[in-house]
Amino acid sequence: MAAWSDNIRKVEPYVPGEQPKDTDVIKLNTNENPYGPSQRVKNVMMDIDTLRLYPDPTASALVDVLAEYHGVDPSQVFVGVGSDDVLAMSFLTFFNSDKPILFPDITYSFYDVWAELFSIPYERPALDENFRLVKENYYRENGGIVFPNPNAPTGIYEDIKNVEDIVSHNKDSIVIVDEAYIDFGGESALGLIDKYDNLVVVRTFSKSRSMAGLRIGYAISDPVLIKALNDVKYSYNSYTMNRPSLIMGTESVKDDEYFKETVSKVVATRERFVEAIKPLDFTCLPSSANFVFATHKDIPAKEIFQAAKDAHIYVRYFDKPRIDNYLRISIGTDEEMDKFTEFLTNYIQER
Repeated sequence: MAAWSDNIRKVEPYVPGEQPKDTDVIKLNTNENPYGPSQRVKNVMMDIDTLRLYPDPTASALVDVLAEYHGVDPSQVFVGVGSDDVLAMSFLTFFNSDKPILFPDITYSFYDVWAELFSIPYERPALDENFRLVKENYYRENGGIVFPNPNAPTGIYEDIKNVEDIVSHNKDSIVIVDEAYIDFGGESALGLIDKYDNLVVVRTFSKSRSMAGLRIGYAISDPVLIKALNDVKYSYNSYTMNRPSLIMGTESVKDDEYFKETVSKVVATRERFVEAIKPLDFTCLPSSANFVFATHKDIPAKEIFQAAKDAHIYVRYFDKPRIDNYLRISIGTDEEMDKFTEFLTNYIQER
């Protein structure tokens, strides 16, 4: 082995949900929205004549419309290429202490990847037996805190009072609340932004706004923290967002009626699906997301996962401690969920 191989950064990468090339599948494994984006987005999709030009590095049109939508100043908004980009940039910007950052033992599995990539020490306080945050575990000295609300992959929402307790007990640390799924249930931490200058709230267009393919994410925080994020961004890649994403993202925010309509449809289908699989001896954790985390009384999750895949139905299975007997099932259309329920019924009966 050549000597230079010792200098290559080695990390265990994040493993995303499978993207099947076969289009004849029911895809319930990556928490995409089953409904297309707003008609306003579709109306500007062909506006590509300006692709010869660099995009606006400040993303001002999108920043301004997000600021207006959330009732904050544009200086409080940062945008990036999906919430993953925003979160990674936040790790790089804010987590530079010798003290360990804290995030749950069961959570979004990109957190430990970024921590390893950026050589950030970290600890993972355990969720309780009901998969809920133990807020007191975050009252100790740390180099920063990050957690999703609702959590992934459990879908469980933590009451905003518990979120505020964690933020208020850590005024010397940056606390990042990852709200990728908040539109599907629960109260956002955005109402705490002006009260706490150490809070960063991260959101995405990939789930509730049906735009996973365009990669749009954003953070809202104190202007000082947003400036720090932008300083790091401009030192890394000043043109992170492409023109189509900026144009279509701006139009999406302007169509609030369609946004709320599709979110309501997903929530209604989620509740309908949970009730439909109860008689099949499935138990679902209480979900406030666009997916459910389900386990069967007798049949191993891995077995159901493989059988469903063989039937061209994709769900997500995590071979990890404490959750290796659960399936994460994204919510599709009513028709897709009915077909999946039919598959489960037949599989259980014939097993």
